[in-house]
Formats: sequence, structure tokens, C-alpha cells
Amino acid sequence: MSKTIIKNKYEFLTPAEVQPKGWLYTQLKTEAEGLAGNLDRIWPDVRDSRWIGGTCEGWERVPYWLDGFIPLAYLLRDEDMIARAKKYIHAILAGQRKDGWICPCDDENRAGYDMWALLLITKVLVVYADAEPAEAETVERAVSRALRQAMTHLGEHPLFDWGRYRWFEGLIAAYWLYERTHEDWILDYCDLLHAQGKDYNKLIDEEFEAYKLPERKWQWDTHVVNLSMALKADTLWQKRAVIGNADDVGTVNSLASKHLYETLMQYHGMATGHFTGDECLAGRAPIQGTELCGVVEAMYSDEWLLAITGDTYWGDLLERLAFNALPATISRDMWSHQYDQQINQIACAPEGNGFSVFGTNGAEANTFGLEPNYGCCTANMPQGWPKFALSAFMKNDDAVFSASPVPTVACVTIHSIPVRVACEGGYPFRDSVVYRVTPAAPVEFSLDIRIPGFAVSATVDGEAVTPGSVVSVRRVWDGEQTVSVSFGFAVTLDDAGYEDLKCINRGPLLYSLPIGTQWIKKEYVRNGVERKAPYCDWLLYPTTRWGYAFDGAVLDKASFRMNGVLSSDTPVFCAERPPVTISVPLVPIDWGCEPGFAFVAAKLPASREPLGAPEVLDLIPYGCTDLRMTALPVIG
Repeated sequence: MSKTIIKNKYEFLTPAEVQPKGWLYTQLKTEAEGLAGNLDRIWPDVRDSRWIGGTCEGWERVPYWLDGFIPLAYLLRDEDMIARAKKYIHAILAGQRKDGWICPCDDENRAGYDMWALLLITKVLVVYADAEPAEAETVERAVSRALRQAMTHLGEHPLFDWGRYRWFEGLIAAYWLYERTHEDWILDYCDLLHAQGKDYNKLIDEEFEAYKLPERKWQWDTHVVNLSMALKADTLWQKRAVIGNADDVGTVNSLASKHLYETLMQYHGMATGHFTGDECLAGRAPIQGTELCGVVEAMYSDEWLLAITGDTYWGDLLERLAFNALPATISRDMWSHQYDQQINQIACAPEGNGFSVFGTNGAEANTFGLEPNYGCCTANMPQGWPKFALSAFMKNDDAVFSASPVPTVACVTIHSIPVRVACEGGYPFRDSVVYRVTPAAPVEFSLDIRIPGFAVSATVDGEAVTPGSVVSVRRVWDGEQTVSVSFGFAVTLDDAGYEDLKCINRGPLLYSLPIGTQWIKKEYVRNGVERKAPYCDWLLYPTTRWGYAFDGAVLDKASFRMNGVLSSDTPVFCAERPPVTISVPLVPIDWGCEPGFAFVAAKLPASREPLGAPEVLDLIPYGCTDLRMTALPVIG
């Protein structure tokens, strides 16, 4: 096999090179002021973790949290958060054993320790090294020792359980180390992970017949987070496995990743662009959920797939999740979150008998709180927004790539010249952006702009371009120059993925009928963990009618509206102040609840007979809603 690693089409920027602006900055700031920025102060599994010498959980939760907290701290240039991140990283490095073992596990228990934690913490150390380059050499030595020890350990105790199903995550730290040292043993480590890991190509091509229909059964193969991570598995592995010139990016493709994603969507897809998993694949009914961990991990997979291949397909999917599924499952103040979100979600409350509509999750899974159902999403939630912000711009030796036209500034060096590229505008809530390119001295390079595939038309400096493409604007940039981009989006009535139900989209945003919501606070202590405002639990109940169908003339009468000025002071994903709305005629009908449940909408309405005349109501972005109806039938 080739002794090289194929280069990405584009490389990620470091936090020092990125400055989020506008609504995106507000999302990050709100996250820092909420759970993500305070778990080390309030949650025993982070505050008192074995990773830093405590007695609480010593496996995935601190690494998960740091994976988002570190880029969040450095993107915000928050000195207090940076100091707290350093405290954890320095404690983890100080705890590394002489033989290189880095996880908080007693020697006699190593054989039974799931090595997923090792794959995750080495990835986190790489995130830290990119954020804190002054300590990169220290991290390099620690990661090298950890991976050498892991080779020995895995030779005696092969990957099992979570580590086996997430083996490819270990490639990220290994590739980073190889690019710094070019030591051949690192490639052998990659090969060992691959040999011991789950083969997802075989899963989807040969074994998936058994998983097309949902089962109320917990399985490794259908676990939504495993599959969300695995979207990038084959493409990541190709960077190692493809024999060719290291500069020939064309040898790596994402065809197997697309096949995996599209097969999952065919049988378990949701209108948000993600697949169900509550906790395992759950079919396409709009009351089945998907796990927050699955959303942020699918986003991370999309980011890698876009960077490796430059294929805009993955940029579209990334935005679909970032603008819809991610904000919908976190409260606007980001002090609480759900484990599972639903497309049609009329309440977030456990039923009186404790029975759950979810496949293998409990009845509290869709409530908002500190750690509803299970704490993995509490720890893993923080990575969603910071890593998305870090992926807005990418670069290579001869180009700056605008991967998503959200308000962000990139400060990079191209051909030894410092260059500032600012994307200004309110995308996806506004339909145009302006790029301001300011080099320190004249320099020639390409500004590569991803044109979202959601658009029906687009222009760059007034010239028509193709949606779903990358447009390269090549110039000798001298002084401040601008590039103006406009998008044409249409309101569309689309298949919602279940029976004959439909949903409304415009561009990357999915729209829902918001339901008036009563929030009921719950403060209590369970298993020694306190829920206390603002990090308490919440039950959500409907206060307005939610049983509707689309009027047959919905598209003829639909009216899109941009609302007010986008604020950089308050979160943009808010039901009370949605940045955009679509007014459509809806017909009241008797929908009813799922048999045996008082607060779960039936999969399909009990009756499609109109209960009154059509009402013109405002649909708002799915990500702005707390309770919602998204997938509706069309009548008339």
C-alpha cells in the first residue's frame, strides 16, 4: 500500500484565522453563556471527571465536551474559557502514563476499556494543537506516544463495541501526526484500525436488508450516532488507501459515503435532511425522533467530506442540518436540549404510563433539560456551532474557499501574503452576500465560492452561475475588492418522506407551523445530579391548535416575507421573532393522537375532512420552533 496520505481539496482553518460575525457570532456567544460554556462548573461528569483526577465518568464525556468547548473558547477569544480549556488539557497530558497510555483507566482494567475514548481524546488533542500552536509540539509528542501504545494494546485487545464501530475517527489524529512527522508506523496504525473496525460498505451493500424496517431493538449496526459518524468513514479511509500521487486530490471520492447516506434516507429519512434514530434507525414516520448526537456528528462528517472532496453536495447537507435540525433541538438560551427531536412535535413530555413512542429511548427523550434520557448529548452538543463556524471558510495553497456564505471573516496567508476575506450578509435568512477581499499586498489567487444547490438561480457580480457548483473568482487582488453574490430561492412543496405528507421549503430552510408553547420548569436531584434553573428540565405543552392540512392552493397563495433587521444581539432561531416567514393557507382538521398517547400526534391524521375554512397562517423556520407541525397532508 502507498506510503502517503492523499491531500484534501481544501484544508480547515484554525480558530485564529476565523472571526464569526452577525447572527453566527451570537449563536456562539449564546452557547458559551449556556450549558456548553458551563458544564465544567455544574455537571459532575465534567466538573469531577476522572480525566482530571476526580471520581466521576472517565470515558467519553470530557473529550466530547472539550471537542466543542475548545474551538468555542478560541473562536470567541474568551480568555477565561481558554484558561479553563488549558486546565483540562494540561491535566490530561500530565496524566499520561510512562508507556503512553493516556485514558483514566487503572492498569488492571485496560483490557476491558473501550478504546473509543482513546480515538476521541487524540482527536481532541489535535483540535487543541490547532487552537494553541505554541503547545503543538507537546501535543505531538503525547499523541505519538498514545498511538504507539495503542498499537501494542490493540495487538492484544482488538477494538470492540463503540471503538470497533467508530474506528475511522482515529484516522483524524493519525493523519495530523503523519503530516508532521511522516513516520511510516503511523500508517501501520491506520491499517490496524481499519482491519479491526466495522466495514460500513459491507453493512450497506450486503447486510442492510435486515435494517430497512425499524425495530424496537438496540443494535450497533443501526445506532444513529455510529451511522452519522460513518458517513465519512470510506472517504477518510481513501486518503490512506488510495495509491497515487499525494497531490492528486481527484483520486479520493465520496461515492460510498453518498451511497450510505442516500440508502439511510430512503428508508429512514426526515424532512430535515437527516435520518431518524431514537436511538436506532426508526423509519420515516414524522413522530419518530433523531438524536442530537447524531445531528452534530453528521455535521462533522459533512464538514470533512466537503473538505476532502470539495463536493458541494456535502455543503448543502451541512447547511440543512445547521440551519434546521441543530437549533430545533436546543433551547434558544442553550441552557437545555433534547435527546430526540421530532418533525411533528406537539409536546415534549413523558406520558403518564412512562411508555415511549421512541424505538429504544425512554419517555423523557424529547423533553428539554440538562441530560434528558442520557448524558452523551449533553457533552457532545457543544461541537455543532463552533465546528460549523470553523468550516465556513477553508483554503488550499492557491485558493480561499467560501464553503458556506454565513457572516464570517477569514484571515489567512496565501502565497506568503496576509489576506482578509469577509463574507457580509444575513444568509440563509437573506438572499445575497458581499465578499470583501483585502490583501496586505497585491497577490493572485482564487476566491472559490460554493453556490448552494438549494437555489434555483444565482449570480456572481451580476453574471449567472450554476447552483450546486463552486465558482472560482481569480484575480490579482490589490487593495479592497468586492464580489457580490445573489441567490434565487423558490417556495416549494416537497415530499416529507412518509405516506402522502408534504412539507414546505425555501432554500436551505425547512418551514413549520409553530405551536404555542407552555414551558413548565422542573427542578430536582437525580443520582446526585442537580437540575436547577437555568440548567433545569422543562416540559413543553401545546397552547394552540395544531391539527391542520395544507390547502390545495398552498403554492399559489404562499407569501414569503423577510422580517425586520437581523439582530446580532439576540439568537436568530426564535419562535417569537423569526427572521423570515411564509404565509400559507392551512385547513383545520381532526388530526388526533397516537393510540395510547395523550401528547404524541398520530402518524397520520384521523380525518381529512375540513373543520372550517382555510386560515392563512405563518410558517416559520423549523430551527426557530419549539413545538411544531411540519409534515402535513394536502387537501382540496
